[in-house]
Amino acid sequence: MQQLKEQISGLIITYNEEKNIQEVLECFDFCDEIILVDSFSSDKTLEIARQFQKVKIIQNKFEDFTKQRNLALEEAKNDWVLFLDGDERITPKLREEIIETVKNPDAKDAYYFYRIFFLGSKQINFSGTQNDKNFRLFRKSKARYSENKKVHETLEINGTTGVLKHKLLHYSFENYEQFRNKMLSYGRLKGQELGLKGKKYSFMIQWSKVIFKFFKTYILKLGILDGINGLKISYLQSLYVYETYRTLKQ
Repeated sequence: MQQLKEQISGLIITYNEEKNIQEVLECFDFCDEIILVDSFSSDKTLEIARQFQKVKIIQNKFEDFTKQRNLALEEAKNDWVLFLDGDERITPKLREEIIETVKNPDAKDAYYFYRIFFLGSKQINFSGTQNDKNFRLFRKSKARYSENKKVHETLEINGTTGVLKHKLLHYSFENYEQFRNKMLSYGRLKGQELGLKGKKYSFMIQWSKVIFKFFKTYILKLGILDGINGLKISYLQSLYVYETYRTLKQ
């Protein structure tokens, strides 16, 4: 295992991740600490996590994703942080690229990772996933998650950014029902966010956005090339928009 001159803190937020937690924590094997912020899991997530010596567990009541992520950032002792979700995995090549990047004196302040999506065991190549990227490796002194985002958190960078060449594996959903439940949950959080910003409900806006979201995912982002899974993803993306405005209406 390569030794780092610059230490990295591995960060993760969890809630009932017993199916994922073992594998994702193993992805942090080159980090010198792991900060796990948990929303009071009721399964074996923490029991499994405690088997890892590097893990520091913090339990905090869930309000929104941004607050959980910023709490993890605050607890990290190192400037360089690697933030993963429970359903993400690092490949050996990406692992080496991360290590080489952090060792580079000319490194940027934050790096995007592109992701390869899976629905169950099936790889999804289109439906918008081909353009998906997120910040996962960055200096915490140069970044913080935007406070006005409850879902689809936005990392604000006060510095330079780059993109890593190798992709992160994203086992986003085990099955259709899990995917549907997550879209409904995200929609409710997004609706609350819009309400706090003073947005008003409009029937016309709701349905125009629902229809356009389906068209955009299935046609413009080539969901049609993913076959039946592309159709399902397009429907669930539009369901997310529908639930957003249903929540806003309430």
